[in-house]
Amino acid sequence: MKVELRDPNKIMKLSRLGSFHQSKLSFLRSFLNEFKEWEYKRDLFNLNENGFGEAVYSFKKNKRVYSLVCFANEIKDEERSDRVIATKWDAAFTLHDGVPTKKDIERLKNEVPKQEVGRLSYKELTLSRANKSVRIYNHVVESLSKGQQPDLNLLSKVGYLYRTTAVYGSGKFGLADRFRIKNREEINGPFRLEMMLVYLVRQFTFDQVNHVAYHKNPKIAVKLDDNICKNLGIGNSTGLGMAPFIVNHPTLLNNWILSREKALKKIREIKDVESQDSDLFIDCVKKSLRNITSWNTDSEYQQKKISSLLKDVEKFLNFIDKDFNFESEYPFNKIYQWLEDNTCEECIEYIVSIMMEPYNNIVNPLVKEMSSDEEKYFNIPTYRKVEELRNIIEAKYPNILDINFEKKENNKNFWFISKNKEEPRLADRFEEHGSELEQPLAIARDIKKLYDKLLVSKNSLTIAEFLTSNSELRHVVRRAFIVEKFPYSEIQDNTIGKDLMPIDMLRLKLSFFGALKFDPRSDKWLRICMFQGAPLPNELKSYDEQWVYKTNI
Repeated sequence: MKVELRDPNKIMKLSRLGSFHQSKLSFLRSFLNEFKEWEYKRDLFNLNENGFGEAVYSFKKNKRVYSLVCFANEIKDEERSDRVIATKWDAAFTLHDGVPTKKDIERLKNEVPKQEVGRLSYKELTLSRANKSVRIYNHVVESLSKGQQPDLNLLSKVGYLYRTTAVYGSGKFGLADRFRIKNREEINGPFRLEMMLVYLVRQFTFDQVNHVAYHKNPKIAVKLDDNICKNLGIGNSTGLGMAPFIVNHPTLLNNWILSREKALKKIREIKDVESQDSDLFIDCVKKSLRNITSWNTDSEYQQKKISSLLKDVEKFLNFIDKDFNFESEYPFNKIYQWLEDNTCEECIEYIVSIMMEPYNNIVNPLVKEMSSDEEKYFNIPTYRKVEELRNIIEAKYPNILDINFEKKENNKNFWFISKNKEEPRLADRFEEHGSELEQPLAIARDIKKLYDKLLVSKNSLTIAEFLTSNSELRHVVRRAFIVEKFPYSEIQDNTIGKDLMPIDMLRLKLSFFGALKFDPRSDKWLRICMFQGAPLPNELKSYDEQWVYKTNI
């Protein structure tokens, strides 16, 4: 049986993309799989009794070494902020290419804590900073210093000791450009070095609380239990800065989504499913209920999504238990069709992610297809004709062409770059100034503009001739030719309408990172947790690949 890939006009709607969940394709899980055979080491741990100072952690294989250099800083409570305008953080980090010398560490000590204001070198690959979850951090230190383990109920409400507020890479602030390292096989997957940084930062947070607790009370202090460590991750606060990325990198977005769609297609095409594979799938769904019931948020929007997800996953398990036979032919195809008919988008995509768990043979080759050499597809084929371009738009953007951008509600917002921090922002076109500085992120509106121009242009005109008098539409002409080859490269929705939920764009990207427990703090920023339940570095050589469904707090 041949299953078709899912329709981009359905899957690339923001409500569907904003319902994606982590899977075996997610970058943090593929990172762990790639680096499980590397040698992990804590090379330097020079913190004072209060936990301030420097530390270095590394992964090594053959002659290749990646080193996380950490700087723990003393700041006042009023200086601690997750907002992009912050200038001080509890800790700052960089991933160094190789083994840092004493001279490197001194240089980095002067630059890394400054973050955007500092300057790194080609020897550094990523840059980040993080703040303590002060209530949790202090509770853990206090408990350990008294010879006790911390309160698991309190830990479960947050799930981490620190949260990062930014992770930078690829040429920013002097960091190495991607061309220097892109041919290294171990970092072929997207954001692999960023995942390494966050993973090693997680270990630093455990070592720091153990160190501070010991110096607080050397005689009776205990270390944080390894099982508790495993069930803590690293938090992250993410705002609108992440949203334009998925618009500005169409071929990369396509390759992420296409890999997921190919995996689903191949799994649905399995005629006879082995009992061990169906058992693993069902076990992961059942154990994942813990992730849903421990998903804490004050956001009413997210609470409704969680409630619907829980109800539908329970309905699904009831269906599997009472009405379904895995020994029938093409069982995963039948499951998928049942999900589409009986559950919400959140549940559909949740179960699609879990379907991948038994199938390393399907998923692992697809991980290698998730990067993109974007420069290859940047040139516009100017020899082609207006008629061809119009046909592409009619075929690839049918829902977009139905939007009336003369209506205020469809043209309500505009994207701009803030002057102070050069970060993306969203504003109301009819209530705020600055729309003349609008960024080219209203793709749906501009595609419609392009289409209207094409309707009144000669079919025989070349694209070069058309662009001589319509150069302001060059960016969407390029995109239309990209979507012709890359069907999942375009969000098939209005990114400036009144009903826009920007966090759907954030959540899409974060799901591919491998984030859990999305906690929106508004419609424009959210907190998440990464690596919660993941093996510790000294356990990587032999770990349970389904760890993500087995967190205990």
